[in-house]
Parts: sequence; C-alpha cells; structure tokens
Amino acid sequence: MKKGDHLFLVDGSGYIFRAYHALPPLNRKSDGLPTGAVLGFCNMVWKLVQDSRSTDARVSPTHFAVIFDYSAKTFRHDLYAEYKANRQAPPDDLIPQFGLIREATRAFDLPCIEMEGFEADDIIATYARLACEAEADTTIVSSDKDLMQLVGETVTMYDPMKDRQIGIAEVAEKWGVPPERMIDLQALTGDSVDNVPGVPGIGPKTAALLLEQFGDLDTLLSRAAEIKQDKRRQAILDNADKARISRELVRLKNDVPLPEALDELALRPPNGPRLIAFLKALEFTSLTRRVAEATGTDLAAIEAAAVAVSTTDIHGPDMGAGTPPPDAAAALPGGQREGGRPAAAPLSGRAPLPPTPCRPTSSAWRWPPEQGAPATCRSRIAVARATCSAASPRARCRSGPRWRC
Repeated sequence: MKKGDHLFLVDGSGYIFRAYHALPPLNRKSDGLPTGAVLGFCNMVWKLVQDSRSTDARVSPTHFAVIFDYSAKTFRHDLYAEYKANRQAPPDDLIPQFGLIREATRAFDLPCIEMEGFEADDIIATYARLACEAEADTTIVSSDKDLMQLVGETVTMYDPMKDRQIGIAEVAEKWGVPPERMIDLQALTGDSVDNVPGVPGIGPKTAALLLEQFGDLDTLLSRAAEIKQDKRRQAILDNADKARISRELVRLKNDVPLPEALDELALRPPNGPRLIAFLKALEFTSLTRRVAEATGTDLAAIEAAAVAVSTTDIHGPDMGAGTPPPDAAAALPGGQREGGRPAAAPLSGRAPLPPTPCRPTSSAWRWPPEQGAPATCRSRIAVARATCSAASPRARCRSGPRWRC
C-alpha cells in the first residue's frame, strides 16, 4: 500500500445485526434454513461495493476488507471480568447464519478477517494504523462510537444507513470533544451496552465539559478536588479506579498480529460466476439477477454451489455471551430451554419447515385455528424475543404489535 491508496474497512459484525433486525424472518424454501441475515448482509455489501466502484462516488477504494468479531470472549475479559456481562447470546436462528455470512464475504471475493481473542474494532484499529503509516487513506464503514477514537486526518468513518461521512468535525459536533479525547470521554461515561462501568452520574455533556476544563482524564483525576459541584466532585473521587479501568476497556488495541498483510487486501474485480453460484445456493433470486446483469454473467450457465452449514466450528459475534449459552441450553432436561421453550433442533437432518401459517391483523400476527401455534416469535423491529401462548388457537404473541411468527 502506498500514498494515494484508499482502504475500506467494513464492520462486518455491525452489518450482521443490522441485516438481521432489518428484515422479517426468511428461510430457504428447500430445507427451511434461516437465511434472512445472510440476504440482508449480501444486499448491503453488494450496494457498498457497487457504489464504491461508481465513477460518481466520493471515494473509491483500492483495498477492502470485512472484519468480524470471532466470539464474545476477548482479552478485555482478563482486565475486567464483567465486561459485556449483560450481553445476550445471539438468537437461535442467527447462529447458523454466521458461517454462511463468512462464506458470502468470500463469494464477493473480499477478505474475511477475524481473530480469536480480539474484537473486530481492534483489527480495524490495527489496519488503520498501518494504512496511516503508509500515507494511505482509510474509510471505516460503521457508525459505532467506539471507532470514533480512530478518526483523524487520514481516517474517516462512513455511515451507510445515513449515507454520511464522519470526520473530525462531525465527532466534535456530536460529542463535544475531538476524536483523540473520545477514549477519555467514554472512560467517564461508561457504556451500558458493553457493561463498561465509567463514573456513575457522568453523561456525555458533563464529561465533555470536564475534559474541556481539565484537558484529559489523568489531569481530571489528579485535580478532582478542584471540581466545584459537590456531587460531581465526589463521584469522580469515589470512582477514579472505575474510570481508569474503563479507559483500558474502551481503548482500541492497534498492534494486533494480523492474519493478512495490508497489501493482501487489494480490491479485485467481482467474480460473477462464483458469487452467483453462492447466491443460487441460498435461493436469493432477485439479488442473483442483479449480480448477473452487473457482471455480464450468463445466469443459466451457472450451477448452484455446494454450501455447507457447519455444526462444529460455530463462532461469531456474541457467541458465548448470555446465560445459558446455546450448547448448555440445548442440554437442559427434556431438551427444553429455561422458561419452557424447546431447544433449537440440530441443523443436520432437520425436516423442512412448513410454510408460515400466520396472517396479519391490525396489531399482531396470529395463526388459523387449524394450525398449531409456533413456539416462538421474533420482532421485525426489536432485539428482544417473546414466547407465544399456545393455549388458544387464536392466541397472539404477548409482546404487542408488529410481531411476526
């Protein structure tokens, strides 16, 4: 990589969950395999790649990679055992899609990078540092605030959902501090999503004011007695150690031993036949046609690829989080999950799922009297899951409107 090159780093884990929650449940017709997140991911990556190749694009990448979290467990748990302790395990129907999404990335002929023990953000930070040292530019495709500490003269972020560039000015406008102070700000505010403690009672606006007054976290902690507000001063004095450990948790590691060198991320032209073979295997008809048209590939001449679903090497974002984890839950007496829900059936040898019998109503989804109630429902717009009642043939999901069976 050299001066003038441009590296795109996609937060693949963020793409997965956005894709999963943006679409209603989708299963492959031939065998019932869950594929909704894979389709959403493929659509997002295809649009990003096509837009970046357009002559009208603001930036055009020369290098490109999609970065994933390997699992929930990282080196940060050794620093703070409660890190991400409040995270839930991924939904059952998302877990088998992790491997398929990695295969999809390779079908797009894009580097698919993950490392056990490190978060995707650490890998992104390391590649961004190396690109900066090579005097190249970097665009991080994400809107995650945890990555904003990396923004600088040669590093920007891009929010694909809002089609918005995030640079130094945008970070300062949103958070009240420049990117180089984001670590200190997050150390003070903490993060409820990742269970980073921070200082209780200190929000982003107060943290920004304190950093503006004292300059940085170390100076603030050493001069905390000078804070005029009694409650604020006492909170800083009582929780100085929490602020310090929080700083280490939010600080991204930029010296990860990378599995692929920077030059190996060079963007290659799309391999139409390979991508179409994968999309055919997943039965993504509409996207398959669009790819065939864009790449000039004869759709009829391409056979569907043999895409296997691994039942042994299962890993991905938030795997291992929550209580109980998937394997432990499956082993509960009677094959039941806690709360009486049936454990997920194994993928191998699973019978095809019947067509969904639900029909829409004004506030929820219900099923015809002749059909049995499905065991669970998943929201189109929420992360939470609900258990449905099978006591009545007209029972509805108890979580309210816009639930789909």
